[in-house]
Amino acid sequence: MNPEPPRLNWHDGNDVRLLENGAQFFPALFDAIDRARVSVHLETYIFQPDRAGQALLERLQAACERGVRLRVVLDGFGSAAHAELLTARIRAMGGQCRVYRPEPRRLARLVPSRQRLRRLHRKIAMIDGQAAFLGGINIVDDYTNEGEDEPSLREPRYDYAVCVRGPIVADVAHALDLLWLRLNWMRLRRPLRRLREARLRHPGYRANPPCGEVRAALALRDNLRFRRTIEQSYLNAIDRAQGEVLIACAYFLPGRRLRRALAAAAARGVRVRLLLQGMAEYRLQQHATRALYEELLAHGIEIHEYMPSFLHAKVAVADGYATVGSSNLDPFSLLLAREANVMVDHAPFAAQLRASLEQAIALRAQPVERQRLGRRGPWLRLADALAYTALRIGVALTGRSSEY
Repeated sequence: MNPEPPRLNWHDGNDVRLLENGAQFFPALFDAIDRARVSVHLETYIFQPDRAGQALLERLQAACERGVRLRVVLDGFGSAAHAELLTARIRAMGGQCRVYRPEPRRLARLVPSRQRLRRLHRKIAMIDGQAAFLGGINIVDDYTNEGEDEPSLREPRYDYAVCVRGPIVADVAHALDLLWLRLNWMRLRRPLRRLREARLRHPGYRANPPCGEVRAALALRDNLRFRRTIEQSYLNAIDRAQGEVLIACAYFLPGRRLRRALAAAAARGVRVRLLLQGMAEYRLQQHATRALYEELLAHGIEIHEYMPSFLHAKVAVADGYATVGSSNLDPFSLLLAREANVMVDHAPFAAQLRASLEQAIALRAQPVERQRLGRRGPWLRLADALAYTALRIGVALTGRSSEY
C-alpha cells in the first residue's frame, strides 16, 4: 500500500449525475444557467466560439441581463486564440473575465519557461452555489476539432463530466473563490480602487443540505497544497482493488509508481484494462504512450484503443470506486497543471460508468495484442522511443525526472 493518504474531504449525501459527451453535458449546463438567479462561475482550459461556445455565450448574456453575477476564467494557453475576443464580450455583457497566465507576446513566446507549462486545465462551472459541473469537457463542440471554428469530425469527441449537488459543492465553490482571489490580487495595481472587485462574494460557502445518497470528494491538483492528491487517490484505489481496474485516459504516460501499482494489481488477479486514444490528437503523446505498451501487456494489462474519434476522457473505475475529472495520467496533469476530479465511493455510480466504458470498448475500440504490436515496423518503434525520450526530457525540467 502507498503510505501517504490523499487530502480528500469526503461528504455523504450528494447527488452525482454522469454526463457523457457534449450531447449530455451542454444541455444540462445550459438548463442550469437558464435557471440561475444569483451567480455563474466558469473555469475552462479551452473556450472556442464554435456552435457550443456561441450557444453558451447567448445564455450567459441572458443571465447577465436578469441580474446574475458572472465570473469566467480562461486559460491563457488553451484559450489563447480567442481570449481577447471572449474577454471583451463577457465584459460587455456585464460579467468579469480573467485569463490565467496569459501567453507572452511576440518574441517573448520563444523564451523557454517552466511557468508557462503550469496551466489551468480544470473545467468547472458553478451555478448559484448549488450545482457544479466538473469533468474533462471543454467549451468545444463535440464535432469541432480544437483550433477550428467549424465542425470537422465525423464522430463526436468521447468525454465525460458530472453534475454534482449537495455538501461537496461548498468545496468546489471554495476552490473557485481561492483562484479568483489570486487572479485579482495579481492584477491589483491600486488595491484600494479594486478591492471591491477582488472580494469573495460567491454564495457557495454555505453548507448545502444532503440531497442524494452518494459519498464523494473533490480532488484538486496544484503546485502548493495539493501537489500529489489526484495521483495518490489513483494509487490508493488501485492498491485496494480486488476485482477490476478500468481506466479511460486521453493522454496516458504514468510515472513509475502508477505503472508499478497497475502491474501489482494485475499480478494479484485484478483485471486491469486501459481505454486509450487510437485516433491521435497529438502524435508525440501517442507515440510516447505506445512506447509503454510492451511493458504493460507483459504484466497482463489489457489495452484497447478508441478508434472513431478523439478520446478525451479522464475517468476510472476500481471496484465500487470511480473518478471523473480533468486530470490525465501524464506529466502535464500530474506534475504541472491545475486539475479537478470528483472521487465517488458509490457502487451504483461506478457500475453506470463501467457499463458506459465497456460499451465503448465492445463497440468502438480495438484491442492491442502483443502479436500485432510485434509486427510494427522499426520506424514506428523508433518514433515511439524518441517521443518517450523527448517527453522525459520535458519532465526533467520539472525536477521530477526520477519518477519517470
